[in-house]
Amino acid sequence: IEAVWRGRAGSDYAPVCPASNRWHLLFLRQNGRVNVSVEGPLTKATPVTQAEGTEWFGVTFPPGTFLPSVALSNLLDERAILPLAANTSFELAGSSFQFPDYDNVESFVERLVREDLLVSDPVVQAVLAGQPPEVSLRTVRRRFLLATGLTYKVISQIERAKQAADLLDRGVSLLEAAYQAGYADQSHMTRSLKHFIGHTPAQIAQIRKPK
Repeated sequence: IEAVWRGRAGSDYAPVCPASNRWHLLFLRQNGRVNVSVEGPLTKATPVTQAEGTEWFGVTFPPGTFLPSVALSNLLDERAILPLAANTSFELAGSSFQFPDYDNVESFVERLVREDLLVSDPVVQAVLAGQPPEVSLRTVRRRFLLATGLTYKVISQIERAKQAADLLDRGVSLLEAAYQAGYADQSHMTRSLKHFIGHTPAQIAQIRKPK
């Protein structure tokens, strides 16, 4: 598990979610009904809306950890709704699970691991840690697509955009942020941030200015 988070939609809930190379399990309650979904990686900034009063909690998993029963490459910018087994349970990979809650979701994830429904790919994790194993590039690409739904290149592009946005958030100048994040120039950074973050560098810097 990388993170567990929760929220509730107010009357004006309509954020723009930045691109993400992570996938999530989302448990959403609306009008007394629970929906469980696997939320795939986002390859671009995406507007999100929820009806007022909708509540949810989610579990984010690090790149390389995945559900063998779910093809993440088919869920880019998409979600898969998991079937309900009863009013208080749902199905995943042929097994039935009671709805977890925010406080006990770690136990739910531990069961997924014990039953080999949630696994980690050591090749992907080694590459992301800067310690690539002695395997072919073709093998690395195949393992990345299976475990993350994305290529290493796209994962790197998303991470670079997040790094640049963080630098701008900390007050670093546009020119210096482009240099530190490894962009060819400011125009390159602008295109990347508009696509992956949903804002231009100037907009990000303006949003973060103290009132």
